Amino acid sequence: MKHTLYTCLFTVLAGLFVMSCSDDETYAEQKERERDLISAFLARDVKIMSSDGELVADVGRINVISENQFYAQGSQTYTEQNQYVLFGGTGVYMQIVREGAGKKLESGETKQVICRYVEFNIMYDSIQSRSDVMFWDTRPDIMDVTNTYGTFTASFNTKINKGGAMYSYYGSTSVPSGWLVPFSYIKIGRQVKEEEGIAKVRLIVPHTQGQADASSRVYPCFYELTYQEMK
Repeated sequence: MKHTLYTCLFTVLAGLFVMSCSDDETYAEQKERERDLISAFLARDVKIMSSDGELVADVGRINVISENQFYAQGSQTYTEQNQYVLFGGTGVYMQIVREGAGKKLESGETKQVICRYVEFNIMYDSIQSRSDVMFWDTRPDIMDVTNTYGTFTASFNTKINKGGAMYSYYGSTSVPSGWLVPFSYIKIGRQVKEEEGIAKVRLIVPHTQGQADASSRVYPCFYELTYQEMK
């Protein structure tokens, strides 16, 4: 609970600071600043730490590959080379850590998907929210995801468990568009065999594909996410 309160306080203070900065910045300048932040993040040997000094994610220096290379590799990113594919149409960077168990979501199909995540605010170089901790064990984020001819839409389900971390932090059932990018390439199922693992990705999401606060205040976020089919 203490971690949650600190996180909420950080979000409020960060928002107030950005609002004061935004008064003197045009939207074009904010977007340029965001591009610079992402470029610096890609080049840094980033290690994401929790407030108590725990290593949450060793991001490292990122090797960006094109969509053409990504598809030539069978829609894979080689984690040993720390590859992330940049999708030019959205500005989202994606690394597939695990493709996942089960099968891909087919056109015309809807599934309830459990998602656990770490959200790192690249502007403030700090964890902003997360659901991969004990506090949220019984209230994971549940998404109702639909594939319509290859276009994925989703909303957070608040009926099953009154909403998870994302809904609690941002008060919206809208799933960040960037979170839906991986669905074309990952499998959504449940772990059956010991050697299997549920889908896991890492994303760099610009404000245009992010949650409402990032969208309004123009900042990018890094996410580590897992996707698992709900029983």
